[in-house]
Order: sequence, then C-alpha cells, then structure tokens
Amino acid sequence: MTAVTGMSSHDAIFGVVGLGYVGLPLAARAAARGIRVVGFDVNPAVAEGVNAGRSHISDLGDAEVAEALGRGLLEATTDMSRLAACDAIAICVPTPLSRTRDPDIGHVLAASEAVAASLRDGQLVVLESTTYPGTTREVVLPILRGAGLEPGRDFFLCFSPERVDPGNEVWKIGNTPKIIGGVTPACTEAGVAFYTRFVDEMVPVSSVEAAELAKILENAFRAVNIGLVNEMALIADRLELDIWEVIDAAATKPFGFMKFTPGPGLGGHCLPVDPHYLAWKMRTMDFHTRFIDVAAEINAEMPAFVAGKVREALNAAGKPVKGARVLLLGVAYKKDVDDVRESPATAILELLARDGAEVSYHDPYVSRWQARDGLALTSVALTDDILGETDVVVIVTDHTCFDFERIFRLSRVLVDARNATGSIPGGSTTADAPRRWIVKQT
Repeated sequence: MTAVTGMSSHDAIFGVVGLGYVGLPLAARAAARGIRVVGFDVNPAVAEGVNAGRSHISDLGDAEVAEALGRGLLEATTDMSRLAACDAIAICVPTPLSRTRDPDIGHVLAASEAVAASLRDGQLVVLESTTYPGTTREVVLPILRGAGLEPGRDFFLCFSPERVDPGNEVWKIGNTPKIIGGVTPACTEAGVAFYTRFVDEMVPVSSVEAAELAKILENAFRAVNIGLVNEMALIADRLELDIWEVIDAAATKPFGFMKFTPGPGLGGHCLPVDPHYLAWKMRTMDFHTRFIDVAAEINAEMPAFVAGKVREALNAAGKPVKGARVLLLGVAYKKDVDDVRESPATAILELLARDGAEVSYHDPYVSRWQARDGLALTSVALTDDILGETDVVVIVTDHTCFDFERIFRLSRVLVDARNATGSIPGGSTTADAPRRWIVKQT
C-alpha cells in the first residue's frame, strides 16, 4: 500500500523533526531497532551535539546516541530539504502557551510547512506534539494538501501523542502503549504498520481527533486530581491536620480511591499546559471547561501557599522575611530530572524575593537556573554550613539523591512541600502539632 509498509526496517528512513525530550529518545529507540533515522532541528548546536555522540536529554545517555551513530543509523541536520528522502516523518516540536495562556502552535506550523515543501507520494507524516483536538485535520492537513497530494491515497497523516515520562526508569517509548489515529483508515493502518517496528503495543483509534483528545484527557485527569488533593491540603491546613496522614489513611481502601499527593504546584510541559489547549478549543465552541479551569486555579495557588509557610516559619522564629536567607532544595519541576519548565520553584522564588528575602538554591540536576528575566542563579554547594546558617530551608523537589535525614538534622527551620521528611523520626513542630508543612522549627 505504501512505501513505508512495503519495505524492511533497514530500507526505511525515519525523519524526526525536533530533537528535544520527545524527538531524540524517539529517534534513538527507532535506531536501536535497526531503522535509519535522520533527526532535524533548527538549532545547529543540537544537531552538532547529536552528530558528536552527545545527548542533551537527561533520560537518554550519550552511549545510546553514540551507538546509533556508530552503526550508521542516526544523524542530525538542520537541512529541512532532506525530509524528501524520508519515508516516515514524526513532528515532535514544542507546543507552549502564549503570554495570554492561549495555544502557540507556531512550531507545528513551521514544521508542517517544511514537510509540505518536500512531501512526496507514499510518505507517512505523524504529528506527536500535544495539541488541541482538530489541529491535525484543520491545521496540518491543509498545509500538506498544498503539495497537491491527497491523504489516504498519496500520503498518510496521523496523530500519535508522545507519552514520555521524564525520570521514569520503567516505562519508556518502546514499552509504553502508543495511541494513533489517522485522518483516514488507510492512514491509521500505515501508521500502525510503521510504529510497530519499534513500539511493543499500538492502540489505534477511529480518528486523529480521538487520539488528540485522549492525550489531553490523560493530562487533564492528573491535573484535576492533583488540584483536588491540593485543595484538600489547604483544607487540612486550616483544620490543623496532617494531609499526608489523611491521604495514607484513605489509600488503605482497596477500591474506589486512587492516591494523589499535594505539592508546591504543577510544572513541566504537560500538566500546566495541555489542559489549557482543550479549554481554549472549547471556548471557541462556547463551552466552559469548569473542572479544568478550577483545578488550574487551585494548582496555581500552591506556590503562594508554600511561600506563605516560609513567612509563617520566619515569623515564628522572630525574623522578618526581608533579609532572611532562604534555600530552595530542588528547582526542577519533578524529582530526578533537569527540566525547569513551568517549575513552581520560579513562583516561590519571585514571591519571597519580592518581600526582600535572599533566595539561593541547590539542585544537583540544574547547575544554572534562569529563574526569571534578568535573574540567573547558580546552584550552591549543599554543605553543612549552608544548611546550618540558612534561616529557612525549603524542599521544593524531592530528588532521590537528597539525604533528607541530614537535611532535617542540620536545618534550623525546614519547610517540606513534598513530605520528603515524613518518615524521619524525631523533630518537632510549633506547639507539638503533627508535622505538616513546617516540619522543623527551632
């Protein structure tokens, strides 16, 4: 039926547009299964790094890139005209929000136009970038049709959302079931046939819109449930209860309950961003996404709540916020990664700095942090003296490598936004209350 389905893995050339946290691991996985991959990126430094055998993605080691290069199965380029030689093309470019929190699909448009400029008979094109339902059919398809070819007959167009979970050592691209939907049944068939070569399980759905919505449902589900448990955390704080004790008790129910935990706020590309894509789309259809919007509001309040706990701890110690030394532990948006996109640490820093606090940070994964416009910080060494001299230590990201017993023991005042010290015996809080957010007060 197509050039893609009719040739062996060794004959097919797979073009991956965008060599970020989605595209580069995808390229490496396909190369590991014997598929020749050409990676495309607009950043020359990225292409040069890959061609030198270096990975700039924390979840992918240099060895995997170097091995693929050594076997002649991976190369990177900025030359988009080489897309014409590819039998299958995956678009893995960023889909951020604009300053007004509306979808910014500029990268998708640029990538689609580059593909259209070289589109030929038999090519498979797959959009993997998370976006609102309708993007593939209403935005990408018209651009590709400009080449004079028809989907399902001359070329094949699908949406197959990325399901990358940075820092997850178990679920990777190869063993995570992969959703795919085409603009025609023939497109879906072609997409399944190609991805089956390096993904263990494919999940075909009836349309590109179903695949697009499934991806946003996954992330909205998490965002809404995190919003619920964050609101419960605020409620428990007002009631002077330990929210983590309450959650652990509820989690003993063997049915009807799924455990989520509170934290300092949402971060990363997916959870703080993707639900807004759906909300924007539905506003164009005169529909209000109430759950999604409320959850976003609650989650956005959590950095202010944590900053408030820092102020509360300082007040209890008889020290003003202005001039206080505050140390943030972890500024990545989740444990064991180096990704600071949308990290709640940024808002916590801004709130405390606005009050005059002297804020520093330590993160073994983030040596330098562009915290905000005009402010770049360098990670400080986590010495005994730093811990002992800091007025308030704040656990924002619970990296596995942190020695939380040492941090708890040496800190004068400790605010724990992740319950990372919850199992450590000893210590006290104000008025001998159960440990909640301010877990140590001297």
